[in-house]
Amino acid sequence: MFRSLRRALGAAVVALLLPLAGVQAVHADTAAAPGAGYWHTSGRQILDAAGQPVRIAGINWFGFETSNNAVHGLWARDYKSMIDQMKSLGYNAIRLPYSDDILKSGAVANSIDFSGGKNADLQGLSPLQIIDKLVAYAGQDGLKVILDRHRPDAAGQSALWYTAAVPETTWITNLKALATRYKGNPTVIGIDLHNEPHDPACWGCGDTTRDWRLAAQRAGNAVLSVNSELLIFVEGVQTVDGVSGWWGGNLMGVAQYPVQLDVPNRVVYSAHDYATSVAQQSWFSDPTFPANMPGVWDKYWGYIFKQNIAPVWVGEFGTTLQSTVDQKWLAALVSYLRPTGTYGADSISWTFWSWNPNSGDTGGILKDDWTTVDTVKDDYLASVKAPGFPAEGGGSDPGDPGDPGGGTAACTAAYTVSSDWGGGFNAEVKVTNTGTTALKSWKTTWTWPGAQKVTSMWNASYTQSAATVTAVNADHNGSVAVGGSATFGFGGAPGGGGTPSVSCTAT
Repeated sequence: MFRSLRRALGAAVVALLLPLAGVQAVHADTAAAPGAGYWHTSGRQILDAAGQPVRIAGINWFGFETSNNAVHGLWARDYKSMIDQMKSLGYNAIRLPYSDDILKSGAVANSIDFSGGKNADLQGLSPLQIIDKLVAYAGQDGLKVILDRHRPDAAGQSALWYTAAVPETTWITNLKALATRYKGNPTVIGIDLHNEPHDPACWGCGDTTRDWRLAAQRAGNAVLSVNSELLIFVEGVQTVDGVSGWWGGNLMGVAQYPVQLDVPNRVVYSAHDYATSVAQQSWFSDPTFPANMPGVWDKYWGYIFKQNIAPVWVGEFGTTLQSTVDQKWLAALVSYLRPTGTYGADSISWTFWSWNPNSGDTGGILKDDWTTVDTVKDDYLASVKAPGFPAEGGGSDPGDPGDPGGGTAACTAAYTVSSDWGGGFNAEVKVTNTGTTALKSWKTTWTWPGAQKVTSMWNASYTQSAATVTAVNADHNGSVAVGGSATFGFGGAPGGGGTPSVSCTAT
């Protein structure tokens, strides 16, 4: 029903921002950045190997679940440049959808451009070997990876976790193969067992052919039998006790029938939630919308987090943002997801759908050229992004260009107003490294001619004295390569403040 409306455009087609009131400034944290090693759960928190809370604030990059057998966009760009861009925008994790087709003998990836040196190290590789490369580079960049068994085959989504062509035995065998493949590599923090189970799938009905909760236990235990360190991400279903919602988005059954695995502290429940560009739901036409939405989310999946049952991860949410309803929905959801702790204490995790622009009913963070960022959409997410994680794999961090020595640190800053509604406005500042050595940190300063004040800021911290504002980089975007850039955004009030000149100081 719902996901049938959201089909990615095939390789053949290759070809009014609402104010986020109450966004808190991101302040630098002098403690060691959490995230190292494998993760586990404790109540509603996800904890790293040292017991520090962490938060997934990531992006879906799809394609391995299609007939391309590889992430999309490699026909336009090098994969490393896209992962670097994800990091620069403040995403700290990638959800990689795949189908079981990529594990078939002789599976071949296609629609990858190798001209001009692009994707050179992917040439001749199998789909699984390409995933190896993505995982390795993401880990070096400080991003985590979640593998998502999206479909049994590239033909399309299935209601149940098995089909006549791909039985449960194949599903479990392939899950175990992937868990074994990445054993000892904590960049891969877990596996999303199956994407969007829906009617006739049930939760807690006891019918082993339809009961997704029982199937998740079978598959989760199989995965943990070969790699006990992984998180097991379990989505909901469509209908529980006659109450229907989004495919994969109904976790009401967890209250009575929680997933119980042989290895404790490994389950993370995953909800999906969408706007009207995907399908209509009754709550969008409620006269109290969007004030009714927190109650809707509490009912379907938020209660799991609020009652400290387990962590919750919104594995997919997205919209074209074309309608006012969708804009209000996304602003409300971001507010609902907003954390009370920088790194993850008391936080719901998420991965946005999608990085790809070729998702037919949501679009993506990238525009159709696979390079330009949809800054309006990305700005909505800014206040719920999270710091990155330590690089894995023992290699140097490609996101840290280092200092060859002898260069000059310099930067410029450009100020752009993205929306102004009179009573307030949103703006973005882009910091560009114009020097001959990498920046380690930066500071920007401007003075408004009027009475404007910053009301919220993301991807930087700030101080304001009278009309003068000073903003410094956050932990994750202080390092900027020569010629590279970093951005931060903020809300202010009142509107109509014009565009002041901004100075930039580099170190």
